[in-house]
Amino acid sequence: MSDAGSGTGGEAWPFQEARKLLARVEARGGAKREVLLETGYGPSGLPHIGTFGEVQRTSMVRQAFRDLAPHIATRLIAFSDDMDGLRKVPGNIPNQEMVAKHLGKPLTSIPDPFGKFESFGHHNNAMLRSFLDGFGIEYEFRSATEQYKRGVFDATLRKVLANHDAVRDIVLPTLGDERKATYSPILPISPKTGRVLQVPLEELRVEAGTVVFRDEDGTLTEVPVTGGHVKMQWKCDWAMRWAAFGIDFEMSGKDLIDSVKLSSRIVKVLGGEPPVTPIVELFLDENGEKISKSRGNGLTIEQWLTYASPESLGMFMFHAPQRAKRLYFDVIPKTVDEYLASLAAYRTQANTPARKQNPVWFIHAGAPPVEDVPVGFGMLLNLVAAANTDDPKVLWGFVSRYAPHANAKDNPILARMVEYAVAYYRDFVLPERQHRAPTDQERTALEELVAKLEKLPPGADAEAIQNEVYEVGKTNGFANLRDWFKAMYEVLFGQAQGPRMGSFIALYGVPETIALIRRALAGELLRAA
Repeated sequence: MSDAGSGTGGEAWPFQEARKLLARVEARGGAKREVLLETGYGPSGLPHIGTFGEVQRTSMVRQAFRDLAPHIATRLIAFSDDMDGLRKVPGNIPNQEMVAKHLGKPLTSIPDPFGKFESFGHHNNAMLRSFLDGFGIEYEFRSATEQYKRGVFDATLRKVLANHDAVRDIVLPTLGDERKATYSPILPISPKTGRVLQVPLEELRVEAGTVVFRDEDGTLTEVPVTGGHVKMQWKCDWAMRWAAFGIDFEMSGKDLIDSVKLSSRIVKVLGGEPPVTPIVELFLDENGEKISKSRGNGLTIEQWLTYASPESLGMFMFHAPQRAKRLYFDVIPKTVDEYLASLAAYRTQANTPARKQNPVWFIHAGAPPVEDVPVGFGMLLNLVAAANTDDPKVLWGFVSRYAPHANAKDNPILARMVEYAVAYYRDFVLPERQHRAPTDQERTALEELVAKLEKLPPGADAEAIQNEVYEVGKTNGFANLRDWFKAMYEVLFGQAQGPRMGSFIALYGVPETIALIRRALAGELLRAA
């Protein structure tokens, strides 16, 4: 198993975070018998893969905590800040002109541009919940709109009002001069326009629990801070939620480090205690830029699931959360094969501590499937290329000959992988495929490889074949055998990277490989491309 997701001392990072969480509980006398973990989501745009990642990673920490402290109940709250005022129209939604007419209003007060739900906020919330449900994540969904309007935050909002100046003074040094002049942690919602207003408060009436401000038409207006008549500025809103719910754990991206610090100070003013707040790195798109909900750049959850399994996406989320990772289509094959390697390792780790450090223990909530997957995803992609077919039945013919025990019924993981490999090859490998002619040195080596393969005994295994491939490279003057393998990949598959050739030939078949090499030597692959 790769140790890329492990922390110091070989302990997986979810256990490290769970130990911090347990230390927090014990530092408070250990009296707490329920631990609350939260993830926050701003539904100003369609939920992206990073949003899902926060929930899944937090779920992994929850699982580790349950293992460390099974006597303490846990709950994971997926919170949607859907009462936030929409600042700009996302570029990846329909009916943008219609949405633009409602800028400034809470997301749950804006019509759904997709025409499916009662509001834009409800639409995005439903998408997020659908994704989380599909991955089997156990969570409680909470909507800011519902929490505000039901009065869940009322007591804490009154504390904010009573400590208004202290909260404001924490935030003011981080603002520019123009924003400082109008800043208040409490944003009134106009009774006339329904917009969330960033205006100065004319008066704080602590005893009455109300604030006075000038509405958009200039009239002095008084509203209570309770019952959903105001909305907190988001950094203060974060701290207010921590205090109101008693949140113990919430991770966030590197771009929110300063916000975490501010919110941690504010929650203390409100009489609460900051949660454990690990910082994780950001996901980047193919250009190395941060993934954004409003821009819709990077890879979506639906796109990943078109070409690979949910479990492979879990693998991507598990590994190295403290390292920025490029999230694009080309990471999928490697990630799938890493998942398969961890799944295979898990079967050998019975009754050992290593099982609970294995990524699949977290991905499958402690119960990974028991399945031998004889062929990796990268190998399947090369099989599709060599066989020049997108027919799963033809591919299964090769697989069944290589691994006679494998079949679609008993190997559901492999069955899905065959379908994914066809889709991935069609959309990403084939358009970039570019065969080249062999050099004189490579032609001589390939001809010798054909001769070696023809002399192999029937049923030669992958290791025996691999040895022959190595020997051909050595005897033909390839000082660096990587150059020999790269030549085979480019000449035979039309790409710079490829499989372990011994395993591939065993899968594809010795006669079929001989025929493939002869086609390449005859220039037929060049003409086919």
